[in-house]
Amino acid sequence: MSILQKNNVHIKGKGTSPMMFAHGFGCDQNMWRFITSSFEETHKLILFDHVGAGRSDLSAYDPLKYGELDGYVEDILDIAKSLDLKDVIFVGHSVSAIMGIMAAEKAPHLFKSLILVAPSPSYINDGDYIGGFSRMEIEELLQSLDNNHLGWSMTMAPLIMANLERAELSEELTNSFCSTDPTIAREFARVTFLTDSREVLHKCNTSSLILQCSDDIIAPVEVGRFMHSQLADSQLIILDATGHCPHLSAPEETVSAIRNFLKV
Repeated sequence: MSILQKNNVHIKGKGTSPMMFAHGFGCDQNMWRFITSSFEETHKLILFDHVGAGRSDLSAYDPLKYGELDGYVEDILDIAKSLDLKDVIFVGHSVSAIMGIMAAEKAPHLFKSLILVAPSPSYINDGDYIGGFSRMEIEELLQSLDNNHLGWSMTMAPLIMANLERAELSEELTNSFCSTDPTIAREFARVTFLTDSREVLHKCNTSSLILQCSDDIIAPVEVGRFMHSQLADSQLIILDATGHCPHLSAPEETVSAIRNFLKV
């Protein structure tokens, strides 16, 4: 099976400049629909599902390969190489933003810029570093997911999405979490919440835009400021948007920030 089939790759848009969109934990490529429509006239859009998510080939999931972020990074690079992409504008949400940084560090010649939506290189507080959670809180979160995947999804999705007055957004995220294979969800959660990728930041010289939400339970503003201090060629924008998914809750503001960065 080709990498394009394995990762359920879809290509659309009328332009030639490639934009690759990578979804976060518990999500799939459909989560980008409010953003991609604004770039179809000007760019070539590449959307995909991480193995284990969406309509990817679940049989391709290998717990050894995907037990570290490097496994997902390898897929990103393989997709780019398979499509002979160059000067890629990589748009990554949450943990996938970190995957994009890792991919650009490994193969800088493939990437033109990185757009990092609600990113975090480490979710655990460490000395002066504020990740948002203590290690005990992360362990409890993962234990809760182990014990009751559906209950965890129904509890956490509204907190992650925020914007409680828009129940349809929380419902969509809940359904997305619940539709993920529980075993794969548990493993991806461990990789997401226990990986510390802070050391890779200073190694990446690709131009980047950090979009941090003003109130995000998963990735607080302090994380964005830390990343901005570590990424050599970065811009930081604190969005008015709240929650962890501004591409769903505040697509207009998110698109505007991306357009300004890309100058399109």
